[in-house]
Amino acid sequence: MLGLVRAAARPTRLASSFARASASVHTLPKLDYAYDALEPHISGEIMTLHHSKHHQAYVTGLNTAEEQYAKTETPKDRIKLQAALKFNGGGHINHSLFWKNLAPESQGGGKLADGPLKKAIERDFGSVDKFKTKVNTATAAIQGSGWGWVGYNPETGKLEVVTTANQDPLLSHVPIIGIDIWEHSFYLQYKNVKADYLKAIWNVINFGEAEQRFVEATKSA
Repeated sequence: MLGLVRAAARPTRLASSFARASASVHTLPKLDYAYDALEPHISGEIMTLHHSKHHQAYVTGLNTAEEQYAKTETPKDRIKLQAALKFNGGGHINHSLFWKNLAPESQGGGKLADGPLKKAIERDFGSVDKFKTKVNTATAAIQGSGWGWVGYNPETGKLEVVTTANQDPLLSHVPIIGIDIWEHSFYLQYKNVKADYLKAIWNVINFGEAEQRFVEATKSA
């Protein structure tokens, strides 16, 4: 998983992974918890559809696009495939990170322990509550579909809130926490009320995983 995070943060690595398309086949990652383990905050029905249908569709689309790319011989035909590679590749990267980004409350979901990540959040945002408010405000403001991110900026050495459209992966920062704001991630349960979904998801954010990403990012910066 941390390899996916690093790949998402470095455009050249993402591009090179596509170039090696003929040598690899992407698969749907298994979850570390049951589909209903995040209830009541994220329903089992949403998790089932989100993982087994939506993420699987990105995996299938990426494998198909990479297979076609490997067979093409002209720059024009390869350029035509860039949109499919970006959309499905980003969807696979983002969702693979997202599942690790979540944990049931019984497994520590929602609990931010004292440590490097909490200290950085308080330093860069003033408090944990202000941090959550800023993330939620930016994510809710996304027009259409996309992702809200907490990313580590190696240039500034700070945590920053960033958004990406559609399934674009976060390339400008190292992803620490990502929140899916596509309707398939919340609509069945929260209808059109994004704010309720964004408030609830913090109860199942895997801060332990986020801290591991943060620590690794700061070591390699």
